[in-house]
Amino acid sequence: MFGLRVMFSAVLGAGVLAATPASAQFYFRAPEVGAPRITGVEPGMLAQPLPGATPAELRAAMVWNLRAALNVAALQCQFGPTLLTLPNYNAILRDHKVELNDSYAVLTKYFMRTNKAPKAGQTALDQYGTRVYSSYSAVHAQLTFCQTADGISNAAVFTPRGKFGDLAAEGLPMIRNSLNRWGEQQFSMRMPPEALIVYPEFANEDCWVKGGYVPARCAPGSKKRRR
Repeated sequence: MFGLRVMFSAVLGAGVLAATPASAQFYFRAPEVGAPRITGVEPGMLAQPLPGATPAELRAAMVWNLRAALNVAALQCQFGPTLLTLPNYNAILRDHKVELNDSYAVLTKYFMRTNKAPKAGQTALDQYGTRVYSSYSAVHAQLTFCQTADGISNAAVFTPRGKFGDLAAEGLPMIRNSLNRWGEQQFSMRMPPEALIVYPEFANEDCWVKGGYVPARCAPGSKKRRR
């Protein structure tokens, strides 16, 4: 009996290790993207501010932002054989279906409540969806973004139903931090000022025209900015 217990423990331990991606899949020392839990009102955490939103509406927005981030990761991070962003995302859609649907319904009611007409509310909701997805562009930080999203999607698979919003409050700031331009942390590297990247201002209303992002409208020195 003792031998069977030892064998079972060994097999279980091997399974856990095999299911857990290495902490430094792409780096000798990966960037630290940890951040405090958020409530949804912190600048830059959501795709755009939601004036007058209730705590329930902010929670719904965090849920929808994290779902979008993990959706983007499921599509963009399939290059890594140890990354499970795609199967994890499919499992999340099944396991957290009720909470995801409820969150979208709450967001829909927010935009209907804060706009004068149903058509305007639907347009605002559609534009919000576009901005959410656009805000997770990881062109210059794909490795860190994919590694972070992979860890959060793994956590989501084991998150109890009804608690995805709690995971979003903890995971979203990590996702946002992962979108910064990072590099190998084991070896210091200084970049010249001209190599620094100016990231899009997705939360700036002046940059958008009829749901489309127009960088020239919010560029330094533009007429829109001087207004």
